[in-house]
Amino acid sequence: MTPVGTWHSIDDETRQPKAQIVINENNGTLTGRIEQLLRPGADPKKLCDRCADERKNQPVIGLEIIRGVRKADGEEIWEGGKILDPENGKEYRASLTPVDGGGKLEVRGYFGPFWRTQTWVRIK
Repeated sequence: MTPVGTWHSIDDETRQPKAQIVINENNGTLTGRIEQLLRPGADPKKLCDRCADERKNQPVIGLEIIRGVRKADGEEIWEGGKILDPENGKEYRASLTPVDGGGKLEVRGYFGPFWRTQTWVRIK
């Protein structure tokens, strides 16, 4: 099981698909980009105006939100990288864990001792 593929992130409040994200692997390192915004009325020209690094004011569609994640030794978990929340511009330590036979992905962002987990759904 691997996080590589195309996923729908799910909105925490509405439980509806929020964005389509494509995760790729290059030399053992995962990256993920927003391919499409799925919320009704979402602005396809939206910029990441709250980002603090080189992604500031870049289009959200195409934005790299997962960086540097690698497979943990001997486990079905990928970690060690970062995930960006383009809505608030904050970056968090990340872990990705495929579940349900690879049909879902537990995406966890850490800030100090605190974390939040989302479950994404594989579409391809």
